[in-house]
Amino acid sequence: MCLNLTSVPASTAKPSKPSQSAEDYLERIHELIEAKGSAHVADIAQSLKVGQPSVTSMVQKLADEGYLRYEKYRSITLTDEGRAVALRIRDRHIVLANFFTLFGLDDETQARDIEGIEHHLSPDTLQTLADLTDFFQQNPGALAEFKTSRKNNPQQ
Repeated sequence: MCLNLTSVPASTAKPSKPSQSAEDYLERIHELIEAKGSAHVADIAQSLKVGQPSVTSMVQKLADEGYLRYEKYRSITLTDEGRAVALRIRDRHIVLANFFTLFGLDDETQARDIEGIEHHLSPDTLQTLADLTDFFQQNPGALAEFKTSRKNNPQQ
């Protein structure tokens, strides 16, 4: 499966990139909307394991920055820009999960590592990982050879 990371264009409307925390919120809001059809402050707080006042503060900030629409006691909706950010983060997550899965990393390790690096990799690095994943999927012999070489050369 080849994932083209340029499929969600970077917005030119906003000069500043959202913070890592803002990206996490946008990603989670998008996930909630996809899974439940809506996202509310209480759902986000429960999902991210943070207090509702913290969520309200971030949601208001994201609304002020144009990433979502928020009215108290109503469902939160993403703007086109907010959706684009959420989709870019989701695509990063998919690339990294597919890559780590090749090497048999368990879900818990993957989740922890992905959360730690998904916001810090350049588009070029992510595309390289996507290409490498495709290469190994199309060349299982090369993947097996790599895995064998790792077993034969354990880290000190």
